[in-house]
Amino acid sequence: QVQLVESGGGLVQAGGSLRLSCAGSGRTFSDWAMGWFRQAPGTEREFVAAISRSRDYTYYADSAKGRFTISRDNAKNTVVLQMNSLKPEDTAVYYCAARRPYSGSYSDTRNYDYWGQGTQVSVSS
Repeated sequence: QVQLVESGGGLVQAGGSLRLSCAGSGRTFSDWAMGWFRQAPGTEREFVAAISRSRDYTYYADSAKGRFTISRDNAKNTVVLQMNSLKPEDTAVYYCAARRPYSGSYSDTRNYDYWGQGTQVSVSS
């Protein structure tokens, strides 16, 4: 079992920044590749960013490239999503998730085994 808890969401004006954190507990955090997803009302959950176990690789949705940065600290069992230049269309509930390495596409929700409860991000225009 892996428990994930997100924090750092909130309300911000367009152009602002937020830093989301995900704290992991349970099984060895460094065994898991991690991802961030988001879901706006009435839409499907969509991929935002992912990072490999040892931070060698990072991946971003087109909508996040150049604005968001994913990072992790295995010693602290945390993964962070730094979000800059936020837009109203970034408004959603953001989830972190854990998956086994080499378990398929990093952007497919079906390949993730554990999920946090989500944190709300709201961007006003």
